[in-house]
This record gives sequence, C-alpha cells and structure tokens, in this order.
Amino acid sequence: MSSYCDEAPGHPFHGPYHDTEYGFPIRDNDKLFGRLVLEINQAGLSWLTILKKKDAFELAYDGFRIGTVAAYGDAERARLLDDAGIIRNRLKVNAAIVNAQAILTLQRNYGSFAAWLDASHPLPLDAWVKQFRATFKFTGPEIVREFLVSTGYLPDAHRKTCPVFAQIEALKPPWMAAEA
Repeated sequence: MSSYCDEAPGHPFHGPYHDTEYGFPIRDNDKLFGRLVLEINQAGLSWLTILKKKDAFELAYDGFRIGTVAAYGDAERARLLDDAGIIRNRLKVNAAIVNAQAILTLQRNYGSFAAWLDASHPLPLDAWVKQFRATFKFTGPEIVREFLVSTGYLPDAHRKTCPVFAQIEALKPPWMAAEA
C-alpha cells in the first residue's frame, strides 16, 4: 500500500511540504492558526489544490496573524470572497474569522493556542473532535485529524522508515511524549 512518504518526495508541491512541514511540531500561534485555516479549506478538495494556493492564503489572511483576522469585518470578508487566489467559500471564510476570535479567547485563558492543545493532550481522536467542535467552526473528524497529525499532536505523518521520521523524532513532538 502506497503512502504519502512514497508519493510526495520529488513532487514540486507535496515534496517540500512532506519534507519540511508535515508532522513537524508547531508552537507558533499564527502558524497553528494558518494550518487550521488550510486544513479547513481543504475540505472537499485535494491537498494539492491547497498547497498550490498556500502562499495566496497567507497573503490574503494577513500572514495568518490571529488578532488581525479576528478583527475582520464585512469589507475584509468581501475581499476574501472576491480573491481568486484562495478558496472562495463563505462558510470557510467565516470559519477562519470566527476561529481566530476563538483562538484569542484560548490565548487569554491558556496563554497560547499551543498551550490549549498541550492542556488537552493526549486525547483519543473522538475526544479531540468533540473538543474542536465545541471550540471552532467547520471542524469535522478529518479536518481535526489532519490538523493534529500535521502539527505533531497525533502520529502517522510519516512511516518509521521515512528519512523525515528521524528529523521529527529528534524534535520530540507531543504525540511521542504521550507514548513515552
């Protein structure tokens, strides 16, 4: 059975993502938020579509700065819905704004988005999904799973025989600490 570790290397978009981002632990709040926005926008589409638009998303959402996105009003919402460089879906655009506002609350209560994730870790996937659905918009099981795998909170981003696995292992992502 083929895996992302077999298919991604050498691909112009999947390769760099596989080799330098996927499964690597993220602590920066804006980067965590950015990954959540990308995962939400992938729903119903291919990850390749999102990877091709990743830079446009970062530009459109002001570098994924949580405070900036949380303050978006009607003008910014209309701008995003008119931006052909990103996914122009009203539910996904609204989710990004509402989720940025939710993360501001998490930051006030926990100190950071990462600290909230850490306080909840480890949980089984179904409990994570329940928690995400209670906190965020547009976060079903697959979005939550991919967000957590891609940010180092759940395992299975890479096979143990993949060269990238050793790099991630050296960083001691949260899922590895949970297994120890």
